[in-house]
Amino acid sequence: MEELITAFRPITLEEMSGVKLMNRIDTKFITTRPILQRLLTMAQAEYMLQEIDGERNMLYHTTYFDTPDCVMFNVHQHGNANRQKIRFRTYVSSDQHFLEIKTKNNHGRTKKKRIAVTDMDLSDAAKCQFVGKHLRYDIDTLSPALTNSFRRLTLVNTARTERVTIDTELSFHNERSQADRQMGALVVIEVKRDGLCPSPMLGILHQLRIQPHGFSKYCMGSALTNPALRINRFKPKLHDVERLLGGNGG
Repeated sequence: MEELITAFRPITLEEMSGVKLMNRIDTKFITTRPILQRLLTMAQAEYMLQEIDGERNMLYHTTYFDTPDCVMFNVHQHGNANRQKIRFRTYVSSDQHFLEIKTKNNHGRTKKKRIAVTDMDLSDAAKCQFVGKHLRYDIDTLSPALTNSFRRLTLVNTARTERVTIDTELSFHNERSQADRQMGALVVIEVKRDGLCPSPMLGILHQLRIQPHGFSKYCMGSALTNPALRINRFKPKLHDVERLLGGNGG
């Protein structure tokens, strides 16, 4: 895997500044590490790989917040296409921390708002103002619900109109049940684009017979680690994940 990663042309964080895609269409896929190796080989001609201080396979930590009765989880569980999530994310390699709010509308577009922060204490004025402006839920009702960590490769097409994130080594810790889950060989791929430009990656995924598969890290991680939640809508997706892991050392 390391040889495949180093074979990509690098792109710096500064060079990626024009590929933020904060208002975008996201399409997710799941696969396993053996298939990922084939995908990376096929993608080298069309994509560059983000590099920060010589590192390409970045470590991320994320904490998701929710209400005591997990309203944000349940809105997604009930199939509501107009939904939000709030998280504190640490980009370990660059030592950056952000409070992020993601809003998905019923047209399939995702908007992300974020501010740089130093910690995930929601009580200070700047965070309160940010949350009050962009989130539909009262900040006083929010507390940590789920933490995850993963490694991420970020590909950018040569036209710089698309980003592809590839997440491996995914693990979850539930802040409420205190349960943990390691996801083994699972790989989560997300294609992020404005919806108007052609996507070489979608063609590669089609060749490898990797079909779109909704995978919310917050919702899937919660469903896997909190037995108190109702998860009826997620059962088929959980079955798909377990099937992949069962055949690939998960």
